[in-house]
Amino acid sequence: MVFDFLKGEFIDVISWLDDTRDTMVWRFERRGQAIKYGAKLTVREGQAAVFVHEGQLADVFGPGLYMLETNNMPIMTTLQHWDHGFSSPFKSEIYFVNTTRFNDQKWGTKNPIMCRDPEFGPVRIRAYGTYSMRVSDPAIFLREIVGTDGEFTSDEISYQIRNIIVQEFSQTIARSGIPVLDMAANTRDLGKIVTTAINPLVAEYGLILPEFYIENISLPEEVEKVLDKRTGVGIAGDLNKYMQFNAAEGMANPASGAGAMIGAGMAAGMGAAMAQQVGPWGAPPAAPAAPPVGMAPPPPPPAATVWHLAEGGTTKGPFDEAALGQMAAAGQLSPASMVWTAGQDGWKMAADTALARLFDTPPPPPVA
Repeated sequence: MVFDFLKGEFIDVISWLDDTRDTMVWRFERRGQAIKYGAKLTVREGQAAVFVHEGQLADVFGPGLYMLETNNMPIMTTLQHWDHGFSSPFKSEIYFVNTTRFNDQKWGTKNPIMCRDPEFGPVRIRAYGTYSMRVSDPAIFLREIVGTDGEFTSDEISYQIRNIIVQEFSQTIARSGIPVLDMAANTRDLGKIVTTAINPLVAEYGLILPEFYIENISLPEEVEKVLDKRTGVGIAGDLNKYMQFNAAEGMANPASGAGAMIGAGMAAGMGAAMAQQVGPWGAPPAAPAAPPVGMAPPPPPPAATVWHLAEGGTTKGPFDEAALGQMAAAGQLSPASMVWTAGQDGWKMAADTALARLFDTPPPPPVA
C-alpha cells in the first residue's frame, strides 16, 4: 500500500501528443507530482522540451527518448548542485514547444501606405498576403514571448508579427522605386526583400518566417477607375477606332442607355448628311460659277482644322480653334484635356499639341 502511494506521487513518463493545429507551447501538467529519477522523456519530431527549474530556464531537449539522469541533464545538475549524481525525485516545470511550421497566417495593411510613384506621383496602396512561421529557438521563444503561459497558441503572436510585416513592407515599397503598375510583376522579389528585413527582427523572439507571400497590391478604387478610362482611350488609339468601339458596344446592347444614345447619334448624323445633300428648300445647292475662259481656277481654301475632345469616356466635337479658345477662357478646356485631330497619332493632352498656344495668351489689361 505504501509502495503504491509513493508510486502515484512520482511521474515516470513525460510526453505530449498535440491534437490541435494552433498550439505552439504546452506545459506538462505535473499536478503537484515530482518527477522520478530515471523517468522517460519522449520528444517527438517537430517538438522540443524545455525544463524550467525554480523559475530558471534549464535544459532544452530536441527530438528523442531520454532517461532523466545526471549525465544528460547538465544544467539541471549544476542548478541543484548534484555533484555526485542524484537518485531522488525533483520538481520542475516542463514546456513542450511545437517547432513545426504554422502555415496560412494572414497579413494585410490596415491603412493605405503612402508612396511616391515615378509616373503618378504620390499614391496610396494596399496589400495583403500570407506567411508561415516556426519556432527556431525554443529557449528564447519561451523566455521572451510565452513566459508562464500554460498553453500558448499562434493567434497570440500573429498580431505582433503582422505589425512587423506591415512596417517592413512599407519601408521596402518606399525604397524600391518600382512603379505601381509594375509591382504585380515583382511581388516575388519584393517578398524576398521583405523576408530578409523581417527575419532578424522576429529572430529576437526565437522565430523565423520560412515563407512570405504578397498576394495582391492595389490602388484606391477611384484611382483604378481613372486608370480604366485611360486604358480605354489607349486601346481606342484614334477617334475612328474609339467610335467604332462605342458603336459596337451600343449595338450589342441596344436596350441600354448607351445603346439608345449611340443610335440617336447615328440617326442625327445621317439626317444631317441628307439635309446637306438636299438643301434647305428641297433642292440641291447651285454649283459655283465657272471662272472666266483662259484663267486658272483659284486654289481651294485650306481646310479648317477641327478637334475632338474626350471627356468621361465619350467624345465631343468637332470644334474649331476659335471655339476651343472660348472654352479655354471659360475653364472648360485645360492643358491636360485629351484631344485628337485628323492626322494625329492617337489622343494627346492639349498641352502637347498645337492647342498649347491657347493657354499661353496673357490676359488683357484691366479697364481703366
